[in-house]
Amino acid sequence: MKKILVTGSNGQIGVELVRHLRGIYGDSNVTASDINKPSVSDEGPFAVLDVCDGKAVAEFLEGSKVDCVVHLAGILSAKAETNPQLAWNVNANGLYTVLEAARARGCSLFFPSSIAAFGPASPQKNTPQDTIQRPTTIYGVAKVAGELLCDYYHLKYGMDTRGVRFPGLISYAALPGGGTTDYAVHIYYKAVAEGKYTSYIAKGSFMDMMYMPDALGAVVQLMEADPKKLIHRNAFNISAMSFDPEGIAASIRKILPDFKLSYDVDPKRQAIADSWPDSLDCSAARDEWGFSPSFDLDAMTKDMLQRVPKP
Repeated sequence: MKKILVTGSNGQIGVELVRHLRGIYGDSNVTASDINKPSVSDEGPFAVLDVCDGKAVAEFLEGSKVDCVVHLAGILSAKAETNPQLAWNVNANGLYTVLEAARARGCSLFFPSSIAAFGPASPQKNTPQDTIQRPTTIYGVAKVAGELLCDYYHLKYGMDTRGVRFPGLISYAALPGGGTTDYAVHIYYKAVAEGKYTSYIAKGSFMDMMYMPDALGAVVQLMEADPKKLIHRNAFNISAMSFDPEGIAASIRKILPDFKLSYDVDPKRQAIADSWPDSLDCSAARDEWGFSPSFDLDAMTKDMLQRVPKP
């Protein structure tokens, strides 16, 4: 049975992934960790850990007999642009610190990259698994560095590193914390509460997205995949759908016909969105470990509107 440490567990992905992993591997075998205690305690162990503190991370891995680290700790794209120095320290140096501690312990490591690892020079439609990556945000730069580091640790040390490039993730269980694709979560909350939403992302801005249940399933599927079949190991493109604000609004109107969408575009977040791909080629993930999402846009919308808390 795996003994897993999840860093950054208070974030949008971490809150749900910890529960998902505990349902598979057992509560006591999955330790959640973050720099602060969670506002609401969950079943199972929790550790206060700073991923930039190598000594503390190494001591915890050894003392808890951890054999797999899921490294989620990081500062998201829009928030990272307000303090690039802090973002680099947490996102890049934090990963390096955790990789070193995991290497010393002999742990495997899962690291999520992002569509932010691409940039304006990348092909915007059906973006290939392997292509030019010249991101224009500190978040994206750190993600590219992380992809290369994880590949290097596998090649140099034989470390079992694995990871995906997440698109925008949509969830009813936890609100996002400063990403460019956050609008695709907020729109459902506003649809339920007010019947309207003002988008900070412009009409026609397509970005890849995925419903959180599919994202959680992909993490476990890749973690458990036969390593002999993995050609890439890290930074697999994964996605389930691509839409712009008008597309998600149209899907909501199939259930809430009076829903209204307006725009007040945020130039900073729009510039980030414009630098990202419209759609991804996910064939490597499908071929190498069987990636296959279950939710399309309308199925996700139906489930979200049923589950989003009502005011």
